[in-house]
Amino acid sequence: MGIDTEREIEANLQIGPTDAGMVRIYIESGSVEIPMDFSPDDADEIAEEIMAAAKRARTMTNR
Repeated sequence: MGIDTEREIEANLQIGPTDAGMVRIYIESGSVEIPMDFSPDDADEIAEEIMAAAKRARTMTNR
């Protein structure tokens, strides 16, 4: 399965700060829980990548 493969999977996504000063992205789907902790700087980079992908996606749907 690649990034371009669509799947019918439902998941919950939560993003927030931890008490240790990290940024946690938490994904839950069925019996699977995936907590991922990032430094604030890494979280900024991830946010920039998400915004860039959203911008590219908009150009693809506006054809």
